[in-house]
Amino acid sequence: MTQDASVPDPAVPGPAPSAGSPFRSARSGRDEAPQFVLPLVVRIERAAPPARTDALETAARAVLVMLSDERSQGDGEWARAVRDWEDARIRKVVRRARGAEWRRARELPGITVTGKAAEVRVFPPVPLDGWPRELARLQVSGTELDDPEPPAAEDPGAPVLWLNPGVEMSAGKAMAQAGHGAQLAWWELSGEERAAWRDAGFPLAVRTAGPARWQRLLAGGLPVVRDAGFTEIAPGPTVVAEGGSHVCPLRPGHRP
Repeated sequence: MTQDASVPDPAVPGPAPSAGSPFRSARSGRDEAPQFVLPLVVRIERAAPPARTDALETAARAVLVMLSDERSQGDGEWARAVRDWEDARIRKVVRRARGAEWRRARELPGITVTGKAAEVRVFPPVPLDGWPRELARLQVSGTELDDPEPPAAEDPGAPVLWLNPGVEMSAGKAMAQAGHGAQLAWWELSGEERAAWRDAGFPLAVRTAGPARWQRLLAGGLPVVRDAGFTEIAPGPTVVAEGGSHVCPLRPGHRP
């Protein structure tokens, strides 16, 4: 398995994005705008790699933590970079680090998010060809992650990011796609709903849907990540974000 999400992972929501959505029509100004990428680094020590699902869920929460951080909003120090990133194609890159590499990555401005055992550090967006040297030299391939035990049943009160059962993805690609799904869910919510989700610690689950459930989810009017197919997989839907009953109540057709 190759952990590779270093190439474009653009996500386009369902068939008719709203006029104010950063995801506009399939070919628009976002393609001509300067391209930025959101770097994520997952810590993978040789002796104790994280479980795959734990890494996916931690990456999704890391994206939400970055989006909700006060430095990413208003006149915050990361706000301009976030706006520039959202005005172009939404790209996320997952790289791995261990030992001294991880320690160097932690010295750069960013936020470390922890899961059950996984650690993911998210950094403010950078130009596609302007990575900090400490991150640019980290590996994006050669890592295998799996689940030693089946993931626990998801909390019915928390959102679930459902993966397409017909698409095989490397760990890095799946982490980026889960991050896309979390981002679409965030955009669907009102300010009050976002605050409630943030205050709860961004509970969520990442699971693979069964074929029948996947078809129902696609038809349900919920946020859908549609990969452009630039790398690893063919173009098409990869993730559907389904809201929980208590936090992040995603409603079909709802826009903040």
